[in-house]
Amino acid sequence: MPGYLDTGMNFIDVEDVAAGHWLAAEKGRVGERYILGNKNMTLKDFLQTLARIAGRPTPRLQIPYAVAWLAGAASTGLSYLTGREPAIPLDGVRMAHAPMYYDASKAVRELGLPQTPIEEAIRKAVGWFRDHGYVRT
Repeated sequence: MPGYLDTGMNFIDVEDVAAGHWLAAEKGRVGERYILGNKNMTLKDFLQTLARIAGRPTPRLQIPYAVAWLAGAASTGLSYLTGREPAIPLDGVRMAHAPMYYDASKAVRELGLPQTPIEEAIRKAVGWFRDHGYVRT
């Protein structure tokens, strides 16, 4: 990955999401909504953590939004001609324009939503991708 956008999002271990669905069905109050999340991080911080755990280089280039938008538009347009998935989906670029930070404290408090450390979730994910041949060691 050559670069990143200046954005951020909420990260959570997929196993915690699965548990959160179960907990909501078991303990959730009818009509209530629960955000299943854990840690808000900038994309840069997430990628630095991922690179450290995976032993890979960290993307260093912060790409301006306008450049990413143009690349996404070109990639998405080309995908219509080739029938292949775009390498840079324009919808993904648009979503990254503003940080998507969330507060999951209600789900933690009312449901007991697990909060596995993000570093542990990344370690598990990296292991899975390596075990299945998606990442070279």
